[in-house]
Amino acid sequence: MTERPKSANTEALLARAHIEGVDEATWLDVIQRMDEVYSQLVSDEIALEQKNVELEQSQQFIFSVMSAMSDVLLVCNERGEIEETNAALCELVGRSDDALRGTPVFALLADDESRARMRGVLDDANPSRRGEAVELNLRDAAGAGVPVDTNLTPRFTRNGRRAGTVLVGRPTAELKRAYHELREAHEALKLAQQQLLHSEKMASLGRLVAGVAHELNNPISFVLGNVHALKKYSERMGRYIDAVHAGASDAELAALRAALRIEHLLKDLPSLIEGTMEGAQRTADIVNGLKRFSAVDPEGRSAVDLNAVIERAIHWIHKGTSAAVALHWATREPCVVTGSAGQLQQVVMNLLQNAYDAAGTEDQVAELTLSCANEGDRVRMRLRDNGPGIPDEYLSRIFEPFFTTKPVGKGTGLGLSISYGIVEQHGGVLSARNHPEGGAEFVLDLPRSTAGPAETTRPCPAPP
Repeated sequence: MTERPKSANTEALLARAHIEGVDEATWLDVIQRMDEVYSQLVSDEIALEQKNVELEQSQQFIFSVMSAMSDVLLVCNERGEIEETNAALCELVGRSDDALRGTPVFALLADDESRARMRGVLDDANPSRRGEAVELNLRDAAGAGVPVDTNLTPRFTRNGRRAGTVLVGRPTAELKRAYHELREAHEALKLAQQQLLHSEKMASLGRLVAGVAHELNNPISFVLGNVHALKKYSERMGRYIDAVHAGASDAELAALRAALRIEHLLKDLPSLIEGTMEGAQRTADIVNGLKRFSAVDPEGRSAVDLNAVIERAIHWIHKGTSAAVALHWATREPCVVTGSAGQLQQVVMNLLQNAYDAAGTEDQVAELTLSCANEGDRVRMRLRDNGPGIPDEYLSRIFEPFFTTKPVGKGTGLGLSISYGIVEQHGGVLSARNHPEGGAEFVLDLPRSTAGPAETTRPCPAPP
């Protein structure tokens, strides 16, 4: 070990040690201990300065967080005197942090009711550590009361004694404005969703226009022919009645009656009138069906027989397609669900149309197998086609908005997505898979209703 050089003070101390009779080794030991103490003091001072820097950084961080808070923050002691605030509170009440320190918190409250609530929280001997939600009216810079939704949380010392209260709150007007904006955004989203649903429905209806025109042409032509016949009959009856009023003889009336074929006219009138009424009623049924399908559906739900919905969908799809189709479908027991008949018809029509498009080709007749049955507390409709099926990479995407495998202009990619959303809103599930025996299969699963069906239809005639 190298001996440390002796300083002038050390030499002096050693000389003194010789004078006082103390040996040099003892004094060297004392001097070494003094150097160690001094070195420790220097190290402690450096550590203390480092702690002070860290403390200042922590205080700066806390101050920046409190300043950045949009909620008002106030800390008071057990007597209700303000110890700390943040910038949001100072801005609200129009006073600086220095001016607020030591001020009773009650001076910031705008009415006696708020002061009573605050007093009740401060005087609570057993406060909840989770705090208490209280609405207070704070006095703003102009002296007006501002409703603030606050949370008053007690703070404690290390030994568990209550040291004061922390108040954190947000002006209720801001919350109401945020809620109002959220509600407006929600209503706008609902409107957009309803418009999108209606647009897709009208697009489906557009594909049926040709079939609907033919469907309407038959009863209208029948009514028109009957009306022409009734017009001729009314002219004959008018001539005969004029002759009666003119006082013609019985012989003249008999001859006129035979010439005008009044007997045949009278026998034919009931069938003409009945046929005209039937054609008019058939036209009214078609128009009402179109109106019901194209109208924006109300929010209400009712008991609906899914078989009747399927019958209507089959009828309209048959009218809207020119391809040859072999459909295996037979109505069985009522399958009653709770929902919107118009929306469910849109789902079934979309599934049928997609099945027609997928299975029907120039070389192949589309063959569809459709069934609907009650299975416990569920109603399940299964639709299978004889097409090529769904590629595996598309199975997980077919219900995505705007996803379509059809050529441009042949599909929007919204039909299955909207149908999926409608089924979800009805508490059901719409799924797809490739059937083991070939082709694609869609399953519509809906909760079964115990109510009787309010929505019924007459069986649709077989398409021509």
